[in-house]
Amino acid sequence: MSEVIDGTSGVFDGAALERPCGGDEPLRLMAVHAHPDDESSKGAATMARYVADGVEVLVVTCTGGERGDILNPAMDRPEVKADIGKVREAEMARAREILGVGQRWLGFVDSGFPEGDPLPPLPEGCFALEPLETATEPLVRAVREFRPHVMLTYDEKGGYPHPDHVKCHEVSVEAFEAAGDPERYPGTGDPWQPLKLYYHMTFSKERILALHSAMEKAGLESPYGDWLKRFEEEGDARAKWEVTTRVPCADHFETRDQALLAHATQIDPNGFWFVVPLDVQREAWPTEDYHLARSLVDTELPEDDLFAGIREKVCL
Repeated sequence: MSEVIDGTSGVFDGAALERPCGGDEPLRLMAVHAHPDDESSKGAATMARYVADGVEVLVVTCTGGERGDILNPAMDRPEVKADIGKVREAEMARAREILGVGQRWLGFVDSGFPEGDPLPPLPEGCFALEPLETATEPLVRAVREFRPHVMLTYDEKGGYPHPDHVKCHEVSVEAFEAAGDPERYPGTGDPWQPLKLYYHMTFSKERILALHSAMEKAGLESPYGDWLKRFEEEGDARAKWEVTTRVPCADHFETRDQALLAHATQIDPNGFWFVVPLDVQREAWPTEDYHLARSLVDTELPEDDLFAGIREKVCL
């Protein structure tokens, strides 16, 4: 395939492909997420798999999740609500320990999820209202410090239309395209050009349908009936990116679930996330899925490795 797909790739002078062989530098993966808990619901088993393989993994969390609702009844208590920012910070610390990843806060304020007709204005000073360069600057700094070969983020609709997820997409693409350009974002470190950018495809219709069918085949009640109805109702309103890359990671589904449970304010242990038994999941859909949105290395699609084309081309 060509070196650039789905749009412009940013400045790239080939230096990343010309390192001398024989070094001990590990592969590096950066996953950029909007809130604490997003890293555990999207791509967590992938990250755990790569950590086990010796890849260095860094989660970048754009906001503190301060405006997130408490979705676990057991945690819906006054003292938790009164200190929700600190609580979510502690939950994130536990989740990153379970996944074995590093983690970095960008320090922006959660925008909340606006509801109503018409939608209310977003709160002043929130992440979604930050100018693009202001919101991107700390991510460029993180990219230049960590030097990832691969970045993960959301599609242009955020995976779902939370304003922080949409903003996360915008700053991730901007950072991917700017971090290698020495003229852009001065003062944030030496230039570094990541080689591949992927969008999460965690909740594709094909995966949801496969899990739904597997539950029915096993004689179990599927939790996905309403989801499938929404897929039909939304039609073309949903982003429809091709799945280019399926990463086998079923052996790490249990680690993913433990990381999810660490976010106790957001995840009800008796809730939706844990209805489908792990053995059913492993049989029906043993991968986590991605769309390759940018590539500066040649790779053949479909892929089963986020580092396809990088392992072969870069001497590490």
